[in-house]
Amino acid sequence: MKKDIHPKYEIATISCACGNTIEVGSTKSDIKIEICSKCHPFFTGKQKLIDTAGRIERFRKKYEKYQNNNN
Repeated sequence: MKKDIHPKYEIATISCACGNTIEVGSTKSDIKIEICSKCHPFFTGKQKLIDTAGRIERFRKKYEKYQNNNN
């Protein structure tokens, strides 16, 4: 390996906007992020669910006349 061409690899602290901190190895010393696994809705279970039943009913109502003509 050639000397003095590789960036310095060190322990870095990742700071999330929610206050969570994680220590990892990186070439940067301090990393700031907006969202992490502690506050992301997918991981916390507070995910916003889409009303799929309402969407299906609207679809059926919209295409109801076409189904009646084919039967």
